[in-house]
Amino acid sequence: MQAAVSACACLRVFGILAVGVRSALRGIAGIVWRAEVPMNAVRDKREVILGKCYLFAGLDPESLAPLAHASSIRVIPPGTEIFAAGDMADGLRVVISGQVRLWIADREGRQLTLHFADASDSFGEIALLDSLPRSASATASETTRCLLLPVSAVETVLAADPVVSRHLILSLCTILRRNVDTIGGFAFSGLDARLARRLYDLARSHAKIEGPSARFTRRFSQTDLAQLLGVTREAVNKKLRALEHDGLVMRESGALTLVDLPGLAARAEIERSIGLG
Repeated sequence: MQAAVSACACLRVFGILAVGVRSALRGIAGIVWRAEVPMNAVRDKREVILGKCYLFAGLDPESLAPLAHASSIRVIPPGTEIFAAGDMADGLRVVISGQVRLWIADREGRQLTLHFADASDSFGEIALLDSLPRSASATASETTRCLLLPVSAVETVLAADPVVSRHLILSLCTILRRNVDTIGGFAFSGLDARLARRLYDLARSHAKIEGPSARFTRRFSQTDLAQLLGVTREAVNKKLRALEHDGLVMRESGALTLVDLPGLAARAEIERSIGLG
């Protein structure tokens, strides 16, 4: 996912194909990353990484080669701010391993997590495509390896290869359509249903599923869940207790298990349709 940040990109991408983009490369001050120097020996590896990313999946090697050649692999320590809302774009990133949190904050400092970018997910495409400042911040949740595609390389490929341009448009349109359901659920569902939907979606990527149950392999704190839903930690705790009481969720030593995935999915869909929660 993608998250809401990817949805906006689809609305802006058409402009770049008509008039082009002139973006200035700018590094983020005060952050030092260890870069793995691109070598010919790893070029094929970078093409494989791009090929696994949804934005580029399905493109032939000839289309991926220029992007792979210009890219570099970066290792980002946990807690590092990769970029902040308001920064100018330095490129598009694809997660190789680890996790990146995409988030926004209001003037009072309250944060809303838009998306957790995991392996093969891309992020940072909005500012890359329209040359406006970043619309969200990105922070490494853990030690993360990313493939960085510089602004100039992406602009050159989009201008020279209409196949890549059309593929990118279609990929972003698919993400936008998928996000319509998420946005509708966020706007029209109660917190109980929204939490159930979030847990169900997170389990598909971060849990070991056995039959009707799923045990998370990655820990998500109540603060993480609250920031995904735009509510307080206390509110999430209250709803988790309700789901636990109903036999849908079990908490043991901080680990979260979804006991009844079908029941959790039904809770989200039923409450969305009748407006409970």
